[in-house]
Amino acid sequence: MINIEKQGRIDIITFNTDKINALIAEDLLNEINKVLDNSHPRVILDLKGIQYIDSTGFACFLSACKTAKNNFGILRFASPEPEVSKLFETLKLNTIFEIFENLNDCISSFRF
Repeated sequence: MINIEKQGRIDIITFNTDKINALIAEDLLNEINKVLDNSHPRVILDLKGIQYIDSTGFACFLSACKTAKNNFGILRFASPEPEVSKLFETLKLNTIFEIFENLNDCISSFRF
């Protein structure tokens, strides 16, 4: 469901799907939380290739954000497709999440 790549102290999560919806959101959250349950996690969710996210997908992201904060970590988003970026803006979630246009900018935003 997800792939995890390590770049220094940052875990970069990519997805093996083009939709995040009610059918996979719970399983997806469980997989993401395995990474976020560590102390001081630094995680990027790379949304490249994700064409659609429904309300349960966004709820999954909100829950993951809470898990990151509870573990004194950071969760950021990278490379949203234009349709997904519009959804973040419509729902005003771009004011809650840190979203970067590309993965390199997101990685650079972490200061060590």
